[in-house]
Amino acid sequence: MIVRTESGPVRLSAAIQRVSAAAIVVSALFITGVRVTSQTPATSPSDQAAAQAGLRSEFIAPGIEHIQITRGYKSEKEGTGPWFINLLRLDLTKARLRMVHAMDEAVGLETVSSMAARYGALAAVNSGYFRTTGTYRGDSVGIEVLNGRLLSEPNNVRAAAGLIERDGTQELIFGHLKFDGQISAGPSTKWHGRLARGYTRKMRVPQARHVIDGLNRPRGDNELIVFTPEFHRTTLTDPNGLELIVRRERIVERRDLKGSSTIPADGYVISVAGPARQWAIEQLRVGTRVKLDLDWWPTETEKQANLWKQAANIIGGGPQLIKNGRVEITNAAEKILPAFVSDFHPRTAIAKPKSGQILLVTVDGRQPGVSAGMSLTMLADLLIEFGAVEAINLDGGGSTTMVIRNKLVNKPSDATGERPVSGAILIFPR
Repeated sequence: MIVRTESGPVRLSAAIQRVSAAAIVVSALFITGVRVTSQTPATSPSDQAAAQAGLRSEFIAPGIEHIQITRGYKSEKEGTGPWFINLLRLDLTKARLRMVHAMDEAVGLETVSSMAARYGALAAVNSGYFRTTGTYRGDSVGIEVLNGRLLSEPNNVRAAAGLIERDGTQELIFGHLKFDGQISAGPSTKWHGRLARGYTRKMRVPQARHVIDGLNRPRGDNELIVFTPEFHRTTLTDPNGLELIVRRERIVERRDLKGSSTIPADGYVISVAGPARQWAIEQLRVGTRVKLDLDWWPTETEKQANLWKQAANIIGGGPQLIKNGRVEITNAAEKILPAFVSDFHPRTAIAKPKSGQILLVTVDGRQPGVSAGMSLTMLADLLIEFGAVEAINLDGGGSTTMVIRNKLVNKPSDATGERPVSGAILIFPR
């Protein structure tokens, strides 16, 4: 079927062709009073159905479809809309995703438009949560793994999306991730005694160990934080702690009450304060061999744990929206307030239909008469309408952004326009 757009006729996907006018929307609320975005009359029943739903569709590259929808109507009640929705439907055998961080570091801010242009991406959306102010603005709040390197640990076991590279395609997985990090100091064995004929033997000795509280983020009053080369040139810390410079698994320098240590390219910095600092003073001397053990795993099944080990790129979000084809919003388990679920806000989400395609969705908000925003339940219903069986919420509000061919296609809610964010999901033709 053909839908007329500003740039001429485009063919809707087979999935859209199969649905009836009633099925294009989830509820009568979305159907009533919908503003039509087509500028030319629809001539067939199927064209009229698409026009009534305010729907436009275009394949911007093989396997990359952009769908734009306007629904609802302006009234005194926010629940009537309107809603301005942008959706990218991706076939990962023909398209490719890439997860990136602003400024190519673990801290810092950059607009989605800038990241898309810098990498030459065809399209992009914003990704996970981040610190918006202070010295560490742009630091991810939640797990972030890029190219196999852990940049940020999970936060409150919140929902995450992982990307697995396979021969000629990619696979997206969803789950809730935990983190366990430890640092061990000293040798695990030592030479002990001398036996007959000049032989010696080794015996195991207990190593000094300490929990790693986090990576590449502000240090608390009693925490051990590790700063890796992906973070920034220095740790950006205040001078109220002890920092140990590690190169090739050995401590090469101790800097007490100085802060903002330079991070070596072939190592990392251990930053400690409070009782953790006292442990480090006693156990971590120049020349001491140290080892980091960093691990993350899903709260779900062991089978999923094996899948997550294959994911070289992971971003955190939250809460989960859909599981096994049903709305299942896990905000309580993820320590997210109920109001965040029920209030209307701009939203960004990532989802996977049963077909194996990927959906990236933005819904604008905080703009009366233009787009009201959605609750997370409404967002989940919208994703199910497009076949989603798994989905998580990403950062929204003023961060919600979609860019196609270096052009904003949504309407960000900040008065200043597009907001600098911590990261983006980029889309490329394969």
